[in-house]
Amino acid sequence: MPRGAGPINSRLDTENPMSFNRRSKNITEGVARAPNRSMYYGMGYTEGDFGKPMIGVANGHSTITPCNSGLQKLADAAVVALHEAGANPQVFGVPTISDGMAMGTEGMKYSLVSREVIADCVETCVGGQWMDGVLVIGGCDKNMPGGMMGMLRANVPAVYVYGGTILPGKYKGQDLNIVSVFEAVGQFSAGKMTEEDFCQIERRAIPGSGSCGGMYTANTMSSAFEALGMSLPFASTMANVEDPIVAHTQAAARVLVEAVKADLKPRDIVTRKSIENAVAVIMAIGGSTNAVLHFLAIAHAAEVEWSIDDFERVRRKVPVLCDLKPSGKYLAIDLHRAGGIPAVMKVLLDAGLLHGDCMTITGKTVAQNLAGLPPLRADQEVIRPISNPMYAEGHLAILKGNLSPEGCVAKITGLKNPVITGPARVFEDEQSALAAIMANKIAAGDVMVLRYLGPKGGPGMPEMLAPTGALIGQGLGESVGLITDGRFSGGTWGMVVGHVAPEAYAGGVIAFVNEGDSITIDAHRLRLQLNVDAAEIERRRAAWVQPQPRYTRGVLAKFARNASSASTGAVLDGD
Repeated sequence: MPRGAGPINSRLDTENPMSFNRRSKNITEGVARAPNRSMYYGMGYTEGDFGKPMIGVANGHSTITPCNSGLQKLADAAVVALHEAGANPQVFGVPTISDGMAMGTEGMKYSLVSREVIADCVETCVGGQWMDGVLVIGGCDKNMPGGMMGMLRANVPAVYVYGGTILPGKYKGQDLNIVSVFEAVGQFSAGKMTEEDFCQIERRAIPGSGSCGGMYTANTMSSAFEALGMSLPFASTMANVEDPIVAHTQAAARVLVEAVKADLKPRDIVTRKSIENAVAVIMAIGGSTNAVLHFLAIAHAAEVEWSIDDFERVRRKVPVLCDLKPSGKYLAIDLHRAGGIPAVMKVLLDAGLLHGDCMTITGKTVAQNLAGLPPLRADQEVIRPISNPMYAEGHLAILKGNLSPEGCVAKITGLKNPVITGPARVFEDEQSALAAIMANKIAAGDVMVLRYLGPKGGPGMPEMLAPTGALIGQGLGESVGLITDGRFSGGTWGMVVGHVAPEAYAGGVIAFVNEGDSITIDAHRLRLQLNVDAAEIERRRAAWVQPQPRYTRGVLAKFARNASSASTGAVLDGD
């Protein structure tokens, strides 16, 4: 759909028989449209309903994961509010894959694939049913970018409703979350934890519904959507099990109906400046590495010029303000209670680090939404003032070098010195790498190389939380490097570098690393370097043979054939 196109249902009279603002003008048209209307009458519609906007509710509810098991109450609340606002809600489902449950298994390869499936579902239903607007409700990681990409492709008035974060689990006076379990695996295997403590952490880490509680991928993306202007203020850090989120969903539904009346569309809101606002907030909150991959894809869907180098440009001017897990102390619910994303945005706006003139789904600009917001509360420690940040610059560094000429992503928070040179320990899959860590075969100073895990090679670019969590649990998080053409969980921290591009399957230099080669990770100089003579690298390149694809049929095979490089978002409809 061309940029700036109006709502689907406000096109020419004859183009849509169910248009909310068009009525049949003669009996001939009425007869022609009778079969279409008849389907609606079968669902209880009346003649008066055909003068109301048709609003899609993309419902991500499922019992697959705690992230999505609490979404039905929000979909129900949206339906009620849309009816009350004079609209006709039309509910449809979108799938989800639980990253937490799939981690470390073959199922993890479907996670990034599901981003594209969700985007296709939203675009298909909105386009196929000629909806006037859409409210997308999601929880788990890929619900977020997938829903946003679908909204941008359809480009009818839209709002994103986040399903909410989880509350922390508790054990021995400590807050727990899903990453606590992965790190406990490493501690237990290293003999640093009793079996009783390990089992109790496993049982208590997830106390109910809601998305993983740290500033991991779901909470990162929800926060970024609020900064982007596509969610209501304060929407991104609420807890799923607490009552205010229901009223907030109803408010979002009412705002969406007003956006339909005003013809305010996603591509009016998602611009280069608003994406820069979103990335500035991602840096300020210490967000997930996955945000780089997903915002490249979101910009592509919006037809906005945005490259991997833009992340580095923003990183250098925006400090990390929030003390949040995985490398910090607090959870997303603590951020909410400290003032939420609006409080973070107000600090950035006052420092000249946000574009206050960007439009939002509320019909107001960023500056108007933040006007009158009080200063940071003195009784909270989650959000730092601009004069006393956690880190002077952002934490998602874009490294380049002969190992990744297209760029890769390093998460450098929590590290005393993000520089290491050491011997390569090469693994062709995640499982063998994890086995080596658990068998105490990885030593301080090593640089683990996990390859053939990129968009095409994985396929699906699986996340490496199991190996990185095990390294942290064994106390090796700062002394062992790990590079991969796959991804990392938002819960990962340590000396880790992901999204290496070009990937091994596409003949990137990561495919030519031999066991024992010297590798340098240097976040200060933004370098990822294989310390091998260029002539030797070319000799290895000439001898390299691309592996056979791991899948030849089905959705994974289609993704492997069509996915772009991670450096352009791993999208399926690239140039």
